[in-house]
Amino acid sequence: MGSGNYNERIEGDYVQGNSYGKRKHSNFNLQGAQFAGGLVNAETVNAHQIGGNITNNTQAAQTETNNSAVQTILILASNPRTTSALRLDEEVREIDAGLQRAKKRELFDLKQRWAVRVQDVYQSLLDFNPKIVHFSGHGSLDDGLVLEDEAGQVRLVETVALASLFKLFASNIECVVLNACYSEVQAGAIAQHIPYVIGMNQAISDQAAIKFATGFYSALGAGESVEFAYKLGCSVIHLDGIAEHLTPVLKKK
Repeated sequence: MGSGNYNERIEGDYVQGNSYGKRKHSNFNLQGAQFAGGLVNAETVNAHQIGGNITNNTQAAQTETNNSAVQTILILASNPRTTSALRLDEEVREIDAGLQRAKKRELFDLKQRWAVRVQDVYQSLLDFNPKIVHFSGHGSLDDGLVLEDEAGQVRLVETVALASLFKLFASNIECVVLNACYSEVQAGAIAQHIPYVIGMNQAISDQAAIKFATGFYSALGAGESVEFAYKLGCSVIHLDGIAEHLTPVLKKK
């Protein structure tokens, strides 16, 4: 639905990346060796006459845990004073709850920034180096996304400038979610640089936006791909009887 120069969400209601540490072995050659019982530390033992392999499985498990890549999800929320109130707090709460319930929740770190201004966007990208960026707020068709200025008023960020910003961070960001009305144009521009970008092809209600986010992040927390998570998010909208399951669109680089 439109109001003024922007379109508002209607008031209503990573992917895991594993890198495994190498298991450590010590090689021995048992040739005429005589020795009594005791403990052997595969990290420190120095032997040349004993054959066989000793594996330090505890060390391997610790290395695997330490090397598991934790994916940062950055939530950017904007609801300027002069725009209609959105249930952004509920959306973020449901995202957080879904990740907390997920079987691979330890692989995700959720960061939040509220009432974001332009400088908050690029500073957050610098500070957190996120793998996934999620924007919640209002969209404005070709005019860009609705952020805030220092007084809490509307500050439009044009599509080309937004795409140029994400281009600078393309080496790390895998997915951008624009959970805002009429954000398909911005999604298409950003997808020139980012592998997966989700936008909305029309106005979306609060209820549908929340349901999509819930399904999407529940799937990611279970270790599913971005494409699967997108499909589940749309399905959750449909399953809830909301006629907006075709509103989210996935753009790929």
